[in-house]
Amino acid sequence: MSAESPHMAQGLVSSEAASGSGKRGAEQFGELLPETRRALFRRLAVGQAEGRAPSMTGAVVRGGQMAWTGARDSSASDGAGEVDVQYRIGSITKTFVAVLVMRLRDEGLLTLEDRLGEHLSGSPDPDVTIAQLLSHSSGLAAEARGPWWERTPGSLRQRPGDLFGENPRRLPAGRRFHYSNPAYALLGSLVEQKRGGQPWGEVLRREVLEPLGMRRTSLLPQAPYADGWAVHPWADVLLPEPAEDTGLMGPAGQLWSTVEDLGRWAAFLTHGDSRVLGAATLAEMRTPAVPPEGMEWDDGFGLGIQLARRNGRLLFGHSGSMPGFLASLWIDAAEDVAGIALTNCTSGPAISAIAADLAGIVADREPRIPEPWRPLAGPLDDDLLALTGPWYWGAHPYVLRLRADRGLEISLMSGPGGRASRFRAESDGTWTGLDGYFAGETLRVVRDEADGSVSHLDLGTFVFTRGPYAPAGPVPGGVDAEGWRGR
Repeated sequence: MSAESPHMAQGLVSSEAASGSGKRGAEQFGELLPETRRALFRRLAVGQAEGRAPSMTGAVVRGGQMAWTGARDSSASDGAGEVDVQYRIGSITKTFVAVLVMRLRDEGLLTLEDRLGEHLSGSPDPDVTIAQLLSHSSGLAAEARGPWWERTPGSLRQRPGDLFGENPRRLPAGRRFHYSNPAYALLGSLVEQKRGGQPWGEVLRREVLEPLGMRRTSLLPQAPYADGWAVHPWADVLLPEPAEDTGLMGPAGQLWSTVEDLGRWAAFLTHGDSRVLGAATLAEMRTPAVPPEGMEWDDGFGLGIQLARRNGRLLFGHSGSMPGFLASLWIDAAEDVAGIALTNCTSGPAISAIAADLAGIVADREPRIPEPWRPLAGPLDDDLLALTGPWYWGAHPYVLRLRADRGLEISLMSGPGGRASRFRAESDGTWTGLDGYFAGETLRVVRDEADGSVSHLDLGTFVFTRGPYAPAGPVPGGVDAEGWRGR
């Protein structure tokens, strides 16, 4: 069975998430062109056919709305191929667990620098930090001890100590990326510990799934759902795969979901939702947290979020696999578009490439139209306006610009490079760097003690003056008394 839905009217971004962010959806993007919809369906069909997948379903989310869904099925006997059918999403589950952990951090119940042993008794490696677990830089073993955990009952591993052998850590902590499934089992146990012993799945349902309207995402399959299959590598025949409840390892890959629910998840990961997690924290999660492997990186990792560079675009999201299933979700934040692909076979389809291509087809054929320029809202602060314009770090000309919410932005006046950064206004009259070289640094306006006029800007001890090396300027080390001269 094949099916395509060119546009689904319902928005996926909640009113809480969209408030203050401008109009999205039909006004901003409009419906996809017929040629784009055909290209999307063809990509899905090629993926299903060349990957020899029993079924495949895909979706594109644009501007917080479901813009397209499609499905291709070799047989409708098990209901697979419909967009409301559940598939197992494997390690995409980790993004949900990471959001639960970041909620704990934002509530002040822990910090990312805390050692696991401070919060979870019986930890097999109490010295690794929560940030290291989230970013797969803990050095812990890649897989759980014992038989293949994805195909065996979770009852074989009932306590955190059952996940590892005598040497849980394979590499020095914090030094390099090393993917660890058991690390997320520990994070799930951490969530349970900080939520008074409630199962992590129940915490997820109450704190995340219900607020976001994700009613078709669950720990165990709920009809209709696809059966998982292995496809013989040399013959077009199938073998059923088991669908075990992995128990303690569940936070590493237990969830089942649909493309419609994952569309809601993609919209949330892009725009945030005040009831679950704010946009600033989500942006923090997709910031690279570990050094990339190799000279030119194509793949990286943040805090529970995979990063990728594909065809000149920076994507974030996650892929997943469990016996009988493959899943992928990739988001292009610059274009506000996400691609989702799910299939019910253990191997074969290049599911990650398919999801990325779905997003790329829309971004290439119908690039995002920028929001209209609008003047700043609210009364104008003349003192802030007076700070804008040219400033000089030594002889380097920079320009300071005023942005929304009293924010500032500094960048080199012309040409590429330079130490550009955006700054958030603080209640004490300073600004904090949000990105670039000055991320986390403090920007202060220094005034003359005699008349209160602005003397210079102090940015992490960098002194910015209104003129380049003015003799009377407050330049560290002083300026030659004769000033500038010709040869």
